[in-house]
Amino acid sequence: MKALLLSLLLLPVVALAQAPTIEISGANFRPLPVAVPAPLTQNDGAKALVAPFDSAFSFDLTASGILQVLDRKGFTADAKEGMAAASINFSRWADVGAEALVKVSLAQDGGVLRGELRLFNVGTGREDLKVSKDAPADNASLLAHRLADALYRHFTREPSPFLSRITYVRKAGTHRDVYVADWDGGNARALTKGGINILPALSQDGSQVAFTTYRKNRPDIYVQSPGGEAKAVISGGQMATGAAFSPDGKRIAYSLAEGESAQVYVANADGSGARALTDTPYGLNTSPTWSPDGKRIAFVSNRGGSPQVYIMNVDGTGVRRLTFQGNYNQTPDWSPRGDLIVFTARDERNAFDLFTVSVETGKVTRLTQDQGSNEEPAFSPNGRLIVFTSTRNGGSQLYVMTADGNNQLPLRAEKGTYQTPDWAPLPQAQ
Repeated sequence: MKALLLSLLLLPVVALAQAPTIEISGANFRPLPVAVPAPLTQNDGAKALVAPFDSAFSFDLTASGILQVLDRKGFTADAKEGMAAASINFSRWADVGAEALVKVSLAQDGGVLRGELRLFNVGTGREDLKVSKDAPADNASLLAHRLADALYRHFTREPSPFLSRITYVRKAGTHRDVYVADWDGGNARALTKGGINILPALSQDGSQVAFTTYRKNRPDIYVQSPGGEAKAVISGGQMATGAAFSPDGKRIAYSLAEGESAQVYVANADGSGARALTDTPYGLNTSPTWSPDGKRIAFVSNRGGSPQVYIMNVDGTGVRRLTFQGNYNQTPDWSPRGDLIVFTARDERNAFDLFTVSVETGKVTRLTQDQGSNEEPAFSPNGRLIVFTSTRNGGSQLYVMTADGNNQLPLRAEKGTYQTPDWAPLPQAQ
C-alpha cells in the first residue's frame, strides 16, 4: 500500500511581505531547506550548555517533518558571523541550498539560560522572525523546545508537539517500570520502581498516569502523579487493562476480563460509576481509544473471528467494524485531528507493522515495512507525528515519524527495551 501523503503544502519563499508559511492544504509537500549553524554564546556559562541545547533543538527541527535541516559540514559561511542581517553573507548560505537561516544566541544569567532566535529569508535577506525565550539553566533542552516551538508555530500557525510529554514502559530484567519523559525521550523519570507495570496512559493535563500493575498479584489499574502515591481505581475481574483518559479528563475507558470474555468499560476518572459498553459472551474487547470530541470510542474485538478495529458511540451503541484487511489488528490510537486511527497489524509474513485507517472511508494505508517489528503507535497532540516501538536496530526502541510514515527517527532516549508509548496532550501553559 502506498504511504498516505501528509496534507502539507509549502508555499515558495519569495520576496513578498508575507513570510513563508507551511499550510495544511493540498497533497504536495517539500520540506523547507534550512541552515541551522551552531548556537552563538554570550558568556562562558552558556558555552557549557551548548551541547544539550543543540542536541534537543536539532532533533526537534529534524523530526518536525516540515524542515530539511542541512548538514553543517557543508557550510561555507564564517563561523563568527553575527545575529544581525547586516553581518550575514547570505550568498554563502544560498550556495549550500538554504532557503531559510536560523540563528540562535545563548546567554546564562545566574540560574537562567536565555536564548534568542532569528529566522532569515536567505533569498531576500529579510528577518522573518525574532523571538526570545528562557528556561532554568539546568534544563537547556526546555529552552530548545521552546524556541523550536516558536519556529514551528511561525511556519505552520499551529502548536508543535515539542513541549508535550510521553510515557512508556522500560523493561529491565524481570521488571517493567513506567516512565514519563519529554517528547523526544529526554529528561526521563521513573514513575514506578520494580515489579510489573504496563500499558501507561497520560491524563489530559499530563499530571497523572494510568497504568496496569501486578503489585497485588493480579492486573489492576492504578493512577499516579509523578512524585505522588499510586492509587487503585479499577480492581476487579481477572484482568483490568488498557486505561485511556477521555479528552476532558473526567472519564477512563478500559478493558475488564471476566471468565472467558473481556469487555470495554467506561468509568469516572476515579473508577466510580463503571458500566460495560460491550457485551459479547466468549469475545474479547480491548484497547479502547477515544475520539478527540469524546463522543466515540475505537477498540479491538475478535467478535468477527479475528482481532479487528471497531468504533462505537460512547454509550455502546452504533458499533461499526472499521478494518477488514488482515487477521490480527491491534493497539489503535485515534488521531487528535479526528480523521485517522493508527494501529498495529500482523501481515502475511507474520511481521508487525503500522497502518492508518480512515475513520470515514475505511481506507487503510501502510506506514512501515521491512524494518523489523513496528508496534504500539501513538499520535502526537497535533496529530502530525507518531511515536512507536521498533526492533529494526535490535531490541525494542522508541521511534517517531510523520503521520504519513516518512522521516522515521529514533528518539533521544537512553538505550533500553521500551514498550507501549503514549503521548500526552499539550500543556495549557507553554
